[in-house]
Amino acid sequence: MTQSAGTQDEAFDVDLFVIGGGSGGVRAARIAAGYGAKVQLAEEYRVGGTCVIRGCVPKKLMVYAARFSDEFEDAAGFGWEVGTPRFDWGTLKARRDAEVTRLEGIYATNLMRAGVDVVADRAVIEGPHAVRLQRSGTLVRARTILVAVGAHPVKEPLIPGAELAITSNEVFELETRPERILVVGGGYIAVEFAGVFAGLGSRTTLLHRGDRLLRGFDGEIRQALGEAYAKRMDLRLNTTVHRLDRRDGGILATLNDGSEILVDQVLVATGRRPNVAGLGLETAGITLDSAGAIPVDRFSQTAAPSIYAVGDVTNRAALTPIAIREGHAFADTVFGGKPWAVDHGLIPTAVFSTPEIGVVGHGEEVARRLCGEIDVYEARFRPMKATLSGRDERILMKVIVERSSDRVVGVHVLGHDAGEIIQAVGIAVTMGATKADFDRTIAVHPTAGEELVTMRTPAVVKQPVAVG
Repeated sequence: MTQSAGTQDEAFDVDLFVIGGGSGGVRAARIAAGYGAKVQLAEEYRVGGTCVIRGCVPKKLMVYAARFSDEFEDAAGFGWEVGTPRFDWGTLKARRDAEVTRLEGIYATNLMRAGVDVVADRAVIEGPHAVRLQRSGTLVRARTILVAVGAHPVKEPLIPGAELAITSNEVFELETRPERILVVGGGYIAVEFAGVFAGLGSRTTLLHRGDRLLRGFDGEIRQALGEAYAKRMDLRLNTTVHRLDRRDGGILATLNDGSEILVDQVLVATGRRPNVAGLGLETAGITLDSAGAIPVDRFSQTAAPSIYAVGDVTNRAALTPIAIREGHAFADTVFGGKPWAVDHGLIPTAVFSTPEIGVVGHGEEVARRLCGEIDVYEARFRPMKATLSGRDERILMKVIVERSSDRVVGVHVLGHDAGEIIQAVGIAVTMGATKADFDRTIAVHPTAGEELVTMRTPAVVKQPVAVG
């Protein structure tokens, strides 16, 4: 599997051809080039991929913007008089887009400095060692091919009038803020954008077919987020959209219960699918799995030994940091002589809803199934800031411990800066910290995070909550 640096010969034009200029592809290209490999990368849209161009980065900037509405309200409780705030969508869009362009330039510059040849073109596989550039028609012979093309949003299930809705791609192109918006979905993207538009002043309806948001997360975290969102917007669970129609200058959404909602925009965030259409994988003998993703082994190698795949196109864990690590591991393994594989079993993650969520490890329901006897430590409290602001806000923290080993197998935080908290906690959990390790850690006072090291008594055992 390992290919030494500088092994290119006349049979190949490049040592590595990377299809896709997102986070995973860029990292792999730079690291491989650093080992002396001749690398070419093709990107048909913009370098930076979903995260930088139309995902994590611009979305997080919008989250920051939306949270100022709370800050302005809270300021009065601390003696500030701020008048009546006014939000300008055009200013946010212009500054956000400028930052995205700046970051795109940095990505391109870093590739150039690493010695990677970047081609603005669509690349299609024509065999185990061949890639065709569609615009120029050039055929490139590559010793190794890396597929890092990511995924795209889909409008599923397809309903009449679906063409009237937008996805998480087009939301960044809106020239004005919709006064009324319907967000459909219950995952990361749906809850984050629902929180954004509600915070920016849009009359927001979040509609989800399930009985709780964020499938796969800890049950109590899901319940608490739903309760918080019901105070911020029109939250409708166990509901689906039957059809969409143009009506009265807006979009009329007819729901499965017969009710109707008239809005200015409908944002569908019900799923994403790998970008494999027309990629030519079949020419190399690669068959997609049931989810339409590229099957790979733990080293990201496909059924064709010369072709690898990383990131969302493999449908392992659709998170930017995972794509980056997979790309790095691939380059170290194939070109650096340092084989290693990414562990997908323990992934710290955050949902930038408002309130925010940070998670590492198992939820309570999964921990009971996998670890047997567990102890659950839980704290629910009003944050210190809310004592003067008067905001109706609660923080929820859970620490889940495998009883037989005392090892912390899950930490869950809902509240302000949960993502920042969980990044630090993730280090401890990844290292195998025990509850005793947490207990002997000195608390930083007064902070919300100190609750994680001051919980002493397990919560009363509850009946397991079904994972739905």
